[in-house]
Amino acid sequence: MKKAIYFMLLSAVSFTVMNLFVKYLAHYGSGQLVLFRAFGSLFFTMSYLLWHKIPILGNQKVLLISRGLAGVTSMGLFFMSVNYLPIGSAVSLRYLSPIFATILAVVFLKEHVKHVQWLFFLMAFSGVLMIKGFDPNIDSFGFLLIMISAFFSGIVYVLISKIGQRDHPVVIVNYFMWISVVVGGVLSIFDWTTPKGIEWVLLLSLGVFGYFGQLFMTKAFQSQATNKVVSLKYVEVLFTMVAGVFWFGDQYPVLSLVGTLLVVTGLILNIWYRKKS
Repeated sequence: MKKAIYFMLLSAVSFTVMNLFVKYLAHYGSGQLVLFRAFGSLFFTMSYLLWHKIPILGNQKVLLISRGLAGVTSMGLFFMSVNYLPIGSAVSLRYLSPIFATILAVVFLKEHVKHVQWLFFLMAFSGVLMIKGFDPNIDSFGFLLIMISAFFSGIVYVLISKIGQRDHPVVIVNYFMWISVVVGGVLSIFDWTTPKGIEWVLLLSLGVFGYFGQLFMTKAFQSQATNKVVSLKYVEVLFTMVAGVFWFGDQYPVLSLVGTLLVVTGLILNIWYRKKS
């Protein structure tokens, strides 16, 4: 259990550092951030696939490409939103993706959802309304961007579920990274800012921290029952909010913090209930 907690906390720290760097580098276009975020991770995914001689193209190309397109859309919108939102709020609102994934799964995959789970989702959405209604720092355009980002992230969940075990997880991520490089590269042509000095390192490190955040989270899930450690995933929200206060001077009204707590609590309760049923 200690090992799983250790891995999950390392994952949260890695994602937090990536989030802070994204906020710090927000003066770059979202396409350029997507490009560097993907390029940094691509080194690890390609090395892994080549070393283990895993077919890079996979088996379900249409689904893999669709997952990549949905993923890069979600990521790009998230990067755009941090220009308008406190970084902690952006991260917490993006975590609404499991709700959208559940709704999409009900509609398209005919999955069954217990009534109590809808109660947990209602709790999370009430938290969203509190964040939007009581935090003057929540820009309406930024709020729209992050909600659409969460929706596309929900699509990613559904597509990964559809892909199932028929393709290796690193193949799925590798498709995502290649598509992100292409999309981010094309968008960067129209909005390129040449990095200076340490910013080259920070931009490339987006992919490094993003990759290790995912790696540590996977190791945590593999080393312990998921329902015992999954709630620690949301420590990222706390870490990012605290770091945002000290680094960027972000401010969160009390009712906005209560709203964030409702969002995280509703999502954790849904996960626990789903794992038990």
